[in-house]
Amino acid sequence: MRRLLFTAAATTAAALALAACGTTEPAADGKSGKTAEPVTLTDASGAKVKLDAPATKVVTTEWNVTESLLTLGVDPVGVADVKGYKEWDTAVPLTSTPKDIGTRGEPSMDTIASLAPDLVVATTDLSDSAVKQLRKIAPVLEVKSADASDQIGRMLDNIDLIAEATGTTDKAKTVRSRFEAKVAEGRKALADAGLDGTEIAFGDGYVTSNQVTIRPYTSGSLIGTVNEAIGLKNAWTVKGDESYGLGSTDVEGLTKLGDDVQFAYIGSEDDASSNPFDGALTKNSVWKSLPFVKAGDVHQLPQGIWMFGGPGSMEAYIDAVVDALTK
Repeated sequence: MRRLLFTAAATTAAALALAACGTTEPAADGKSGKTAEPVTLTDASGAKVKLDAPATKVVTTEWNVTESLLTLGVDPVGVADVKGYKEWDTAVPLTSTPKDIGTRGEPSMDTIASLAPDLVVATTDLSDSAVKQLRKIAPVLEVKSADASDQIGRMLDNIDLIAEATGTTDKAKTVRSRFEAKVAEGRKALADAGLDGTEIAFGDGYVTSNQVTIRPYTSGSLIGTVNEAIGLKNAWTVKGDESYGLGSTDVEGLTKLGDDVQFAYIGSEDDASSNPFDGALTKNSVWKSLPFVKAGDVHQLPQGIWMFGGPGSMEAYIDAVVDALTK
């Protein structure tokens, strides 16, 4: 969990072309008996990915693509860190029993090979050396994990690309429409409550050697982008990274937030080191003196909404933050 929670991989914008086209030789679909056209895709790395037919046996190396696959109605045969996914992404639950392929940073090549997948869906956060090894086992479709210039667009484009690879493009259209409807619903609920334009600071934090670090989710983060899409204003003034839109500050840095800010976070109830707001900070004089803390405007949102997830997680987030602000 820490690998993605507390680091953001550097990626480039040059490999964002997402093109898909069919070839002409039909292949048999073992499930339906019908023929399925081969698929050729260009992934986020610029590589051509060729499949004899839409993939059905799929391995995922990162939680966001696991969520995307499940959202499209495809159960992966292999998933990185199954236990972690079940803890951090209950918004789109993993109900099947895929093989655990190891950690998200270092998947087991032997385990993946034993599954004989049609496709491995990875992200640009995975090392080049690992992707190279994976390509010797099966076709690999890389998607760009994050893009601070357009997080919602990146999230939906990733869904569309994975849908092309798995023959679920109709489902992807439904997913996109449902997400857009949820954004409109959230915006209306906040406007009706007179909360349009409310300043919000979403963050997470961790404790290392008794020192608390706060990580702001700036306007370039996925959470920050969704907040603005539903009519909220991001209160953070720190700069975020180019991929995930995440910043870094300490408790004193929170004093730069305004008096009327709402503060929200998602933290693990089982890991005190990743949830200082209910732990280490409760005895911190600076934290206790903050206007939003004294006013009771600190909101712990339900665990299981993956902050770097897909439309399902973001729909759950919208419901949670609207409920927290309007109750």
